[in-house]
Amino acid sequence: MAKKIIYTKDAPAPIGAYNQAVLVAGTLYVSGQIAIDSQTGNFIQDSIEAETEQVMKNLAAVLKAADMGFEQVVKCSIFIKNMDNFARINEVYGRYFNQNAPARETVEVSRLPKDAQVEISCIATAN
Repeated sequence: MAKKIIYTKDAPAPIGAYNQAVLVAGTLYVSGQIAIDSQTGNFIQDSIEAETEQVMKNLAAVLKAADMGFEQVVKCSIFIKNMDNFARINEVYGRYFNQNAPARETVEVSRLPKDAQVEISCIATAN
């Protein structure tokens, strides 16, 4: 079973030993995204909503690079620094999933890369 590495300049470049996404047998595994604007390299921290919006844009760019979209996402993992921000994150996140939201978990963590407030990864399928 061959794996295909997915990369796009429209999402932040990996900063370690990982790829933006890996496609195997029609399933796309997208690495966690934080709110880095790939065009400027700036970390978006204006508000939790702006941070979440940039995360979702980054996920969209990686999905697009694999010829997929949010309608093909079957699972998301959301890591947040403060569970008190859940509703605000969920409001932005929900705009990307119309009727067929994926399975997911949301976990509060003590720290994320670049002291981000939110990081989201996903799994999508072409099937």
